[in-house]
Amino acid sequence: DPGVLYQKFIGESESQLRQALAQAEAMAPLVLWIDEIEKAFASATSSAADGGLSKRMFGTLLTWMQDHRHPIFIIATANDISALPPELMRKGRFDEVFFIDVPKEDARRRILEIHLQRRKRNPENFNLDALVEITRDFTGSELEQVVVSGLFNAFTEKTELTDKHLIEAIRETRPLAVLMAEDVAHIRSWSENRCVSAD
Repeated sequence: DPGVLYQKFIGESESQLRQALAQAEAMAPLVLWIDEIEKAFASATSSAADGGLSKRMFGTLLTWMQDHRHPIFIIATANDISALPPELMRKGRFDEVFFIDVPKEDARRRILEIHLQRRKRNPENFNLDALVEITRDFTGSELEQVVVSGLFNAFTEKTELTDKHLIEAIRETRPLAVLMAEDVAHIRSWSENRCVSAD
């Protein structure tokens, strides 16, 4: 019966959230990281077709955040903060709201160094100044993929990774900040007087 299965799914989802929160309390002190929180609770403010599941789970989380007395530091990430219910955004739920833009030059350099080193390549063998300059709108994950794609290009040519392979990978990449330029500009504008800037 689809109705029974749906009710079972709803009950399990709520139960899993309560179990996760109880487990966090049992493991405290700890940092609880909720990744892409808007995907779980964005529909809590709308008349979602989930039988009120989002609202109930959101209510469970809010009550727990307010009432628990365990040493738990909560961090949440969101790609679309405007989709979150206002109750979650009010002061006191989270101590601070940070806006993290695409990485600046120093951060891009360090990210490239990290991903080259992880793949057993010496960053000093690459022209990082040039690579940093042409990756202006790249996110950290996009920079990682540049290194990965560059390695594939070098492997295909049966040669060692060089700047040429990384530059080819960069030219083949359309950064999200370019593809979704209007959305990114909107988020930057929204965050201007509402968030603490972080890099």
